[in-house]
Amino acid sequence: MPDLSLVLASASPARREVLRSAGIEPIVRVSDVDEDAIAEALPPGTPPRQVVIELARAKAHHIAATAELPAECVVVGCDSMLLVDDVLQGKPHTPEVARARWGEMAGRSADLITGHCVLRMSAGAVTAESVDCSATTVHFAKPDAAELDAYIATGEPLQVAGAFTLDGLGGWFVDRIEGDPSSVIGIGLPLLRRLLGDVGLTIAQLWRHPPA
Repeated sequence: MPDLSLVLASASPARREVLRSAGIEPIVRVSDVDEDAIAEALPPGTPPRQVVIELARAKAHHIAATAELPAECVVVGCDSMLLVDDVLQGKPHTPEVARARWGEMAGRSADLITGHCVLRMSAGAVTAESVDCSATTVHFAKPDAAELDAYIATGEPLQVAGAFTLDGLGGWFVDRIEGDPSSVIGIGLPLLRRLLGDVGLTIAQLWRHPPA
C-alpha cells in the first residue's frame, strides 16, 4: 500500500498531541466551517449525539473538498460538546459565559460527547466513510471563587468545549470520569480505531513511530 497519512481537520493542539503520543504524526488542516450555523440548520429535536456527529462530518468533508491533501490519506474530523441538563454546550468564548457554565456544572456530573468522522481518500476522492460518537461522564469538583477567577483569567476555558480541559489546568477541577479519557481531550482512540477498521484500515498502517 502507498504511504498513508492521517489528516486532522482540527486546530486543536490537544487532539494533535493525543495522536502524536499514540504513534501518529498527523497532517493538520484547519476547517473553518461555521459550527453554530451548522447546528442551527439541523432539524429541531436532533439528538445531541447526532449534532456532534454532523459537526464532525462537516469539518472532515470541508477539508476533503478544499484542502491540498496527499494522494492516499484518511481525514478525521471531530467535534466535542458538553451535555448539561439535556442542553449541549460548546465553547463559551467569553469570561461571562464561562463563569455561568461553571455555575451550572460545579459539583455535578455531565456528559462530554465527541463526534468523529473518518473519510478514506484516494486521488482526491472519498472512497469510504464512517461516523460515530463517544460519551464520557465527567464529575466536576467545586472550585472556590478565587480558584474559578484564576482559572477563567488564564483564558483556557474560553476556547474549549464545556469550559474545561482534562489534560490542562481544568484537570484540577475534575474529580473523576467514567469512560475514555482521550475522548474527553477531544479524539477518542478506541472509537477512532474502530472507525478506521470500518474503512478498511488498521492503526499500524498509520503509525510513524511504533512503540519499541
